[in-house]
Amino acid sequence: MTGGTLHLGLAMWANADWRGTLYGNYAQTSDSLPEYASVFSCVEGNTTFYSGAPREDVVATWARQAPGHFRFCFKLPSMLTHEKRLVGIEAEMDHFLERLAPLHDRLGPTMIQLPRDFGGDELPMLEAVLKRWPKTLPCAVEVRHSEFFHKGLAEQSLNRLLITHHVNRVMLDTRALFATPAGDDARLAQAQREKPRRPLHVLSTAAQPVVRFIGHFDDEINHARFTPWIEQLALWMEQGKSPVLFVHTPDNRAAPLLARAFHTRLAERIDLPPLTAFAGERQESLF
Repeated sequence: MTGGTLHLGLAMWANADWRGTLYGNYAQTSDSLPEYASVFSCVEGNTTFYSGAPREDVVATWARQAPGHFRFCFKLPSMLTHEKRLVGIEAEMDHFLERLAPLHDRLGPTMIQLPRDFGGDELPMLEAVLKRWPKTLPCAVEVRHSEFFHKGLAEQSLNRLLITHHVNRVMLDTRALFATPAGDDARLAQAQREKPRRPLHVLSTAAQPVVRFIGHFDDEINHARFTPWIEQLALWMEQGKSPVLFVHTPDNRAAPLLARAFHTRLAERIDLPPLTAFAGERQESLF
């Protein structure tokens, strides 16, 4: 069996805090995507979750700037998932996907992130969406309701639905984030408020398992929680699957460094292409 490909990325590509590491000290925001895509091979598209479909000219710019191997993993807008709860969204969903169409072969799993109170009784709404979903466009679903984490009827029904439609289940790993109380650390406290604390169920329901690893400020904790993923990611790749790994830290300032550290460890287990050196570090080496 042909081995799969790892797609490694972060929650965004434009972040001023990454100047001096991932980016040069004087990098412009307009240059972020090409520089980011020279190192990482995918990105979470969180902007569409909050802002909806991007403008045509913006998509055209992304299409020019991103290399062929790169994958954008956008999120369905919250207007459709949280406000309308997937009901009566056919025209808006079609418009959203059509707007992204110029990126075609560079679209990774588009994520449907569901509200924390979206439970098993609403699965028919999700099923209707997945039946309409374009077969050529990868899709991933992230659930947050507690009943999808008890291995009961709701979770069984969800997993069957995803497997039937060849849809990936997003695995949100927040174990590192919640490993310690926040105490007086306002940034950690904010991250813990924003992210749900749910059990981790490791299950690949389609060809591109999606892992969102939410880290801590303590790298010892991060690496301890990442260790089991090394074997799991390698196993999926050996099975011919192409996992998608997104690495977060509480404020994302150190996310590029943590992602690179994880890549180094994974490369000790399975053959991976090397990561390009960060622009900020290349810049420093010139002086």
